[in-house]
Amino acid sequence: MLQKRLVALAVLLIGFGIGYFVYASNAHGWRPFKLGLDLSGGTQLVYRANLSNIPASDVADSMAALRDTIERRVNLFGVSEPLVETETGSVLGGNGSEQRLLVELPGVTDTRAAIALIGQTPVLEFRLLKQGVTQLPQNLSTSTVSQYFEPASLTGKDLSSAELQFQGATGALNQSVVVLHFNSHGAQLFSDLTAKNVNRIFGIFLDGVPISTPVIREAIPDGTAVISGNFSADAAKTLARNLNYGALPVPIELIETQAVSGTLGSQAVHSGIFAGLIGIAAVMLFMLVWYRLPGLLASFALLIYIALMLGLFMLIPVTLTAAGIAGFVLSIGMAVDANILIFERMKEELRTGKGAAEAIADGFARAWPSIRDSNISSMITAAILFWFGTSIIQGFALVFGLGVLVSMLTAISVSRTFLKALGIEAKSGAARFFFGSGIRTM
Repeated sequence: MLQKRLVALAVLLIGFGIGYFVYASNAHGWRPFKLGLDLSGGTQLVYRANLSNIPASDVADSMAALRDTIERRVNLFGVSEPLVETETGSVLGGNGSEQRLLVELPGVTDTRAAIALIGQTPVLEFRLLKQGVTQLPQNLSTSTVSQYFEPASLTGKDLSSAELQFQGATGALNQSVVVLHFNSHGAQLFSDLTAKNVNRIFGIFLDGVPISTPVIREAIPDGTAVISGNFSADAAKTLARNLNYGALPVPIELIETQAVSGTLGSQAVHSGIFAGLIGIAAVMLFMLVWYRLPGLLASFALLIYIALMLGLFMLIPVTLTAAGIAGFVLSIGMAVDANILIFERMKEELRTGKGAAEAIADGFARAWPSIRDSNISSMITAAILFWFGTSIIQGFALVFGLGVLVSMLTAISVSRTFLKALGIEAKSGAARFFFGSGIRTM
């Protein structure tokens, strides 16, 4: 029994430690929660991609390249934790679908500035390293590039295409390379440049950021260049994709804008916190009044569940939105659902004359199939919502699904640990009353 009580004490202390870590991290700004646009304020832009000239087999790659290009441009301007993602939407008034680009810019409340930021055309450039430069810094920035490289010798308009190839022998000796094909004008420029600048670095820049710095090994007269290095197949494929679509991105059309003020976001946070506290207090009060001593222990398990969930929100990290907070509040109610099933089963076992220890074991065993099936069905629903829903629905589904999973674990493990640590037989007297429920002792 001493061992069981020590384990229960350890679980309680761990839960308290996690709760304190969450509080201290947010109070001191060590690792604050990541808030979505609707809570932190900012601008949301939705673009429609024009894929009329893109083969169906290249749609996924072109949209991924568009996302990467826009994300790189947004990061270049120092926007804090932007969200850039693609989604498929239905065409208004039609039966088809269209590819969209969703851009969320926390802290950017000037919609016109945000549109100008996204709407600029990305620039692909090829630049020679300046004469006399012997070593490049590890982290080149757009502000220091002009100190090391000459003005652009070729640009994206001179490039025809780029592709991933493998060179060398078969098996492990295969090397991933990116092959560049210039158009007729670019091929002539490239031929002259490579003939005159052998052994010089010829940097490739996208939006002013170097994505590759190969060395010219020989004159290349046919308008085809090979970028080699220690590329993995995925890295080489990504580079080829960026070269293909970086300079000439998929045309996009702005179809929706939304600006959220920081004041509204702050109000949403406070409203969500208030709703959560009211929900927690109501659930704990009900458990305490109706299930008495087991309800008290379930309330402690609920607090540990909340601490675990908030810790996961910080560590994963989960981007919290208003919909996500709603999912979390809903999961609090789901968190005690398993305990209610267990306590009702325990009550039935106690009525047959069993002691508390035996009733606890049998109650958990008999309640488990119902708990398992109900939680699995909830998680399947959350998975479907996450897979097919929009970003707002995905936020709700992720938090709700994660909450159901964690609540199932805390109900089965934490609550049982606390109940076993009591060591009360509950066959008569006050102990029998405290293990009762509602207006009945048993």
